[in-house]
Amino acid sequence: MEEIEITSWITLEAIQNAAKVVDTVGDLQLGHMKSVFCVIEDDFLELGYLDAASNYLRRYENKEEFELALEKLKEEEGEVTYNDNHNFDEDFRDEEDMDDLATDE
Repeated sequence: MEEIEITSWITLEAIQNAAKVVDTVGDLQLGHMKSVFCVIEDDFLELGYLDAASNYLRRYENKEEFELALEKLKEEEGEVTYNDNHNFDEDFRDEEDMDDLATDE
């Protein structure tokens, strides 16, 4: 991974406009940072927008390093990846079972 400091959000926006955005983590209106993960040709990039520190551009060596960084940041920020296979009915059944146990006592 390579990282350089970017002093202007305008520069980051110009790079973002030229790229294919893969995912965004964080929100400057709700927090202090936003990272935009994007791809330009064969370059895997993270554009870091920060309100209290220097902005940055990170270039990852390959797709695996890029995806690992994205997942790690999501975990740190508390953002969960959507799971298509999750059965939400089971969640409600579990809650109903707990309610039944509480009323039986």
